[in-house]
Amino acid sequence: MHIRLSKPLIIAALLAFAAPTTVQAQRYTDATGHLRVALVKQSFLPNGTSPGPTTMADGGIQAALAHGGATVRVAEVKLTPDEDTEYGGWKRLSMALGHFADIVAQNEREGWFTVGLEATCPSMPGLVGGLQHSGATRDAIKVGMLWLDAHPDFNTPETTRSGSLGGMPVAVATGRTLQRMRVEAKLDPPLPDKYVVMGGVRLTDPLEQELLDQSGIEQLSVEDLRNMTPAVFAQLDRLSRLVDKIYVHIDMDVLDPREVEGHVNKVPNGPSSEQLARLFEAIFARYPKASAIGFATIPATDEGGLSLAAVNRMIEGAVRGVMAREARH
Repeated sequence: MHIRLSKPLIIAALLAFAAPTTVQAQRYTDATGHLRVALVKQSFLPNGTSPGPTTMADGGIQAALAHGGATVRVAEVKLTPDEDTEYGGWKRLSMALGHFADIVAQNEREGWFTVGLEATCPSMPGLVGGLQHSGATRDAIKVGMLWLDAHPDFNTPETTRSGSLGGMPVAVATGRTLQRMRVEAKLDPPLPDKYVVMGGVRLTDPLEQELLDQSGIEQLSVEDLRNMTPAVFAQLDRLSRLVDKIYVHIDMDVLDPREVEGHVNKVPNGPSSEQLARLFEAIFARYPKASAIGFATIPATDEGGLSLAAVNRMIEGAVRGVMAREARH
């Protein structure tokens, strides 16, 4: 027996199939009206651990947020004793990212706004994986990402010149390489290209650029970020139509080198932390689906404390935005 559907019914069925999951925007205030902020330290590296997340957590941001009326808690990603003795660096990082995802998902379900303090950019899949499985049923929901970095981090082991995992996290998150690492980070399924927007990228490897040119990832320029151009909000409007939650990721090398002089991968002509703080305040105030922010790779040496001050400034901007958003509801 053949069933014939009318054209309107076919169109309605296709639209229903393509429609994003309906997930209610998370609230991050408690019964007394205080914003709840969770700082999550992910210190594991492929070859050890980084002091950077603790530096960020203990660098004055807790007091600043509390002074601004927020309730703050701090969590730290840890391996179990068995995991801590198993395998090599990449595998241990994968397991740590799974724990990172669990903490982030718990934060979301309990109504805490996550600020990820990440050793380096390969921590990102764990945070996105946590958001992806933070829904009421823990089935995967749709997560978009605004990736702010001087580099696209879109290499695979076949394209990389350095061999560094630090140049691969967006390729991992979008399912192009290291599938087991992504799955152990609980980012499953991978992010479709259309869920990713990059901003401030200004240095790529040749083969990495080929992959990027073939992808469906959208780009925003440094000038877009500096000036909060309509292009920024057009991309966030687009993401908001497609996904349930949005994550904003910052590699500190996206900033102009004067604020990250000690960063080993700094690139000239970046935006300032003041400009990004204003941008983050606007994003988190305007978009209910903006659900977490993360900062990676604070320089190991920080003459005059400029890099730490930049992190604090940007976190405070994002939190002001969330507070303004919450106050409207």
